[in-house]
Order: sequence, then structure tokens, then C-alpha cells
Amino acid sequence: MGASLEGIPLVIRKLTRSAVDGTSPDQPSVWTLVEFEVDGSHAQPLATALAGLLDQPGWYADFHNEREIFVVFPERVFRYPRGDAAGRAAAQEHGRSLAIPEPQLDWAD
Repeated sequence: MGASLEGIPLVIRKLTRSAVDGTSPDQPSVWTLVEFEVDGSHAQPLATALAGLLDQPGWYADFHNEREIFVVFPERVFRYPRGDAAGRAAAQEHGRSLAIPEPQLDWAD
């Protein structure tokens, strides 16, 4: 099955392929990481679009600005203020329910 992200202007700052440790059996050992910028007005639409595109099991995306964190899982978006321990814990718990390995639940606070 294919998927496409369209209509949200992104600036790609860096693409990196990297071998990673601690993957689940459903994840590859080499990942492609995309570092991007998006205007703040497009942050929620991007999160919503990604939630519809990400595949299960075990995939998520995270991005942030100086005020907020977005953690996006298939069909679920967590958006919370930076430093909000309860928001972070809720997103991490959801990640655990998807069998995402603990070391991967380390996005920015």
C-alpha cells in the first residue's frame, strides 16, 4: 500500500540513513531520518496528515518548536507544551502499547 504527504510546505534540512540499535522485530535496522521545518500554522495539519500515513506496528514521528511537542502515531496525535510531564508520559504510554522499544521513546521535552 502506498501513502503520500501533499499540500503541506516543508523545508527538508537533512536526510540521514543510520544503523540503529534496539529495534523491534518489526523495524528495520537501518532508518532514514528526515529533519525538516514547517511553518507553525502547518504543524497541526502536518501531524494530522502523518497520523493517517504512518504504518503499524511501531512507527511514529515527533517534531517540536520552542513551545510545543507533537508526537504522532498511526491514527493518534499527542500535542503538549514543552516540559509537560503528563503529556509526555501519555504519549510514551501509547508508544509502549504499540510495542515501540523504550529507547525510542526519547523525543525532546
